[in-house]
Amino acid sequence: MCRVLEVSSSGYYAWRKRRDTPPAGGTPRAKRAAIADLVIDIFNEHNGFAGARTIYRQLQAQNVATTLYAVRKIMADNTLHTKYRRAFKRTTIQDPQASARADLLRRRFYPAMPTTYLCGDITYLRTAQGWMYLAVVIDLSTRMVVGWQIADRMSAQLVVDALTMAHAAGFVAGNAVFHSDRGSQYTSKQFAQTAKKLDVRLSTGAVGVCWDNAVAESMFSTLKLHLLYEKKQFASKFDARYEVGHWIEAYYNRRRIHSTTGLIPAEAMSQFKTRCADTHTAAA
Repeated sequence: MCRVLEVSSSGYYAWRKRRDTPPAGGTPRAKRAAIADLVIDIFNEHNGFAGARTIYRQLQAQNVATTLYAVRKIMADNTLHTKYRRAFKRTTIQDPQASARADLLRRRFYPAMPTTYLCGDITYLRTAQGWMYLAVVIDLSTRMVVGWQIADRMSAQLVVDALTMAHAAGFVAGNAVFHSDRGSQYTSKQFAQTAKKLDVRLSTGAVGVCWDNAVAESMFSTLKLHLLYEKKQFASKFDARYEVGHWIEAYYNRRRIHSTTGLIPAEAMSQFKTRCADTHTAAA
């Protein structure tokens, strides 16, 4: 994990210790210094990709009493400049011959119940050994990446494997909705058969409307900002698999507070699973 996030092991555990101990008593100057240390730690933990709002939300989650203005001032005083994302090229190619499917999502990107509404997309991964392709399945309630797959070819099997992974892990409810664009992989017979087998209803957005799958596109943009900001490509296909897999599982799902929910995705999903288990226990 530390290699992927480009931090030292000692620095990471020092941050964990400070993170779990919010500033307590002391003089106002000591409190400000302690908060400044936390701001710097969080900024470095995110490798310079966390802005003032992200840092402020994380401090709130740690019960640290401060303000957004104070965080911005600390960042300015310590010359902490956030790295910003760049635009990226769309990957999936619309299939003009694809049969029409209903838009069951209708841009309702904030469902209350996890595992019931999902979305997916594909993006390019440039490596020194050639292109690779990443397909993801995202739970729209928690924003957790619940399924993903990387392959050398952008095929129907790629998206089938990503959805199958999500289902096998227990993150796809019966009669769930999966939303995608009209790319040929998602409109293929193979993917439709898999969805039917898994009791998943397929939904597609309008042709040429980029924000119809904005959640997946935003996730891809964040991924490429973090992993490819200072380089144009991965050194090898192995490195692409390793770095992307660890970024998704160790960082995006389990450490990064999502701006939409205000929660870490895996923690939000865990809370939902715990509530379900408690409900079943009470009903037994």
